[in-house]
Amino acid sequence: MARLLLFNKPFGVLSQFTDRGSPTLRATLSDFVAVKGVYPAGRLDRDSEGLLLLCDDGRLQARIADPRFKMPKTYLVQVEGDPQDADLTPLRQGVMLKDGLTLPAEVARIDAPDLWLRDPPIRARKSIPDSWLKITIREGRNRQVRRMTAAVGLPTLRLVRWSIGDWSVAGIAPGQFAEGSVPR
Repeated sequence: MARLLLFNKPFGVLSQFTDRGSPTLRATLSDFVAVKGVYPAGRLDRDSEGLLLLCDDGRLQARIADPRFKMPKTYLVQVEGDPQDADLTPLRQGVMLKDGLTLPAEVARIDAPDLWLRDPPIRARKSIPDSWLKITIREGRNRQVRRMTAAVGLPTLRLVRWSIGDWSVAGIAPGQFAEGSVPR
């Protein structure tokens, strides 16, 4: 039976177990997960937080991470600005990035979620408002959500991956993990 871990990756942690060759020591998964034989199913950039799935089964890993399977990934995104519905339309239709047109995303404005504090905190500016969006994509391009929001004039300040498919980070503290159920 495959093993699946739901890890709440803190800000500043690399989505890998080692950081060989780096001139400065950076936090990695090995600082938090002492389970042998599991590997990340996909990636979450160092500046992002939230759900990272780890498993010990290559087929399950591919099903989770491979864009061909179009598994939905939902993010809670704090953006600079006060977007109106019309500002979000391009995200819903697909955004042209340097590597091509993205698939349409599901996007909604949300109230500020009740999340853990981020270390370091987001820099607040009195003269520039910020807002929260819930964005669901079915691709996995490098830094895709950040590039999409920037392309429509809404730079990302904080990005938290909340769920992948039916798996969620709800109830898991940053730096902690829980066992997940493996689909049949």
